This record gives sequence, structure tokens and C-alpha cells, in this order.
Amino acid sequence: MGKLQGMSEASVTNPAPVRRKLSAGPLSRGDKWFFRTASIAANFAFVLVALILISLFIQALPAITSQGLPFIYGTEWNNSKDPIVMQIGPMIWGSVLVGALGVVFATPLAISLAYLIVFLLPSRAAKAATTLVDLLAALPSIILGLWGLFVFTPVAAQWSSLLNSHFGWFPLFQVSTTDNGFLGSPFIAGWIVAIMIVPIITSITREVFSQLDGDLINGALALGGSRLSVFRRVIFPTSSGAVVGGVLLGLGRALGETVAIFYVLQLSFDFNWSQILEPKGGAVASMILSKFGEASKEEVSGLIAAGLVLFILTLGINFLASVIVNRAQPWRKI
Repeated sequence: MGKLQGMSEASVTNPAPVRRKLSAGPLSRGDKWFFRTASIAANFAFVLVALILISLFIQALPAITSQGLPFIYGTEWNNSKDPIVMQIGPMIWGSVLVGALGVVFATPLAISLAYLIVFLLPSRAAKAATTLVDLLAALPSIILGLWGLFVFTPVAAQWSSLLNSHFGWFPLFQVSTTDNGFLGSPFIAGWIVAIMIVPIITSITREVFSQLDGDLINGALALGGSRLSVFRRVIFPTSSGAVVGGVLLGLGRALGETVAIFYVLQLSFDFNWSQILEPKGGAVASMILSKFGEASKEEVSGLIAAGLVLFILTLGINFLASVIVNRAQPWRKI
């Protein structure tokens, strides 16, 4: 009893030391300056995007005011009328159509490449394949456009002819005439865009695949599962969210493509809703390129307004993709 009383008196006279708070921020002066500089640089990116949006809006305001809502959904661009008529509905839908076709063509290729690099190739061959895929992303658009015009277009036209002759009963592959030889169609433009966005989707998918639990995959294979069944039941369900995010990032890249599509797509201000072999289509960026050189002051405002619409659409898609990728890859938040 006396011993317990002595212990209580000692605890009163000698209280426990206050727990020290651990600092999560930088401690040294150099770390603090680096942290501040990196924070300023990161926040400046948001400021820069906001300034670009404000600048585009100011320059596009005359066209937006004069054209109103028909600027978004109308089907006429006529600079000979007074007042001038500027409407980009078919161009917006054409950008979405070509981008969607590019995603449809590129996604299986990108997932297959990522699976090959991560799970099948030896380490040296995987590094070489990764380098080649990354180099594909560095090719200029004009190079791909010229390659598409002179090399790929004749091949894709034969594919279009085969699709039309065998599946012409399906509305997607119907054409009003075959006199042009199936040239200048969204189908061809979609393939060119697909080649450009394969590296983006492959990079995201490869990163996700590399973070999966290798023991889980090897265990599924050891239990008798085939590589196809393991991919369908283990790999893809785990990484599907991040793959979707990578696909959306690729779609955002596809919507803004200019030169490559300009060479292989016949622009038209008539809506082409779904006939991908028809020699007419739209693309906002390519339309801006084709008209900017001879545009009047009013037309320049309209073209900048079209770029503003495309910019907002691309930002929205990229934001959605980043949200999906971050939710599917919690380790990126660390």
C-alpha cells in the first residue's frame, strides 16, 4: 500500500513529458525553399490555364455575342453574308466521332502492348519496347499526317471497301456514293488518331499493370487458370478504373488533333452522325487550321471561339480522366 502511494506521489511531482509533435513539412532551410518553389510552379500551371481561358473568352466574345447559341449547334459557316454566319455544330460532333473511333481502335492495341511489356517480355526486351512506344508519342503530327495521306490511306480505303461490300446493310458502313474511292472518311481519320493516342493509353495501363500483386497473378496461374482467364478475372477487374482514365486521357488528346486529321479527312458542314465510311466529317482543330490563314477579323473571333469550345471540352475530359485514375491508383496520392 505504501509503495503504491509513493508511486502516485512521484507521478504528481514528476508529470509525464509532453508528447512532441512531428512536423510533416520541410525542416531545413533548403527544403523549405524547394517546397515553396515547387508549390509556386505547380500553382502557376492552374493560373496559366485560367489566363488562357480568360484571353480566349475576351477575343471570342464578339463572335459569341453575335452568333448566340446557334454557334454551338448550327450547320453553316458563310462569310459572304451580312452579318456573317459562323456555326460549328458538325465540327464539334465530328471531333467527338473521330476521337471515339480513335479510342475504339487504340484501346485494344494499347492494352495488349501493356500486357506484353509487363507480363510476357523479358526485362531488356520490355525496356526496349517501352522506349519504342514512347518514341511513337514524340513523332510530330505532320509526319503522321503525311504518312497517313500517302501510305496508310490507300490501305484503309481497301478496308473501307471490304466493310461496305460485306456489311453495307448496317447503317454504320453505308455510303451514299463510292465514286471517291472511300477517301476522306472519319474511318481513316480515326485510325490516324488511334496511332497517336496508343502511347498515352499504353503508358497509363502499363503503370497500373506493374503495380498489381505478382503473387496473386502467379497463384491464379498456378491454380490452372489460363492467361486469358487470369486477365479477365484478376488483372482487368483490378485495373479497369485506371484503364478507363487512360482511355479518357487519350480521348482528350484525340479531340485536339489538327494537322494529321487535316490531311486525311474531308471537312463538311453537314452532320455525319454515324456513317464512318462517308467522305465527309468534321474536326474543330482542323477547321481552324483550314480557315485561319484567310480569315477576316470577324472570322478570327469565331475561330477563337471554336478553339475555346474545344479547349473547355478537352479540359473537362482530362479532369474526369484524372479523377478516375487517382481513385483507381491510390498510391499516386502519396
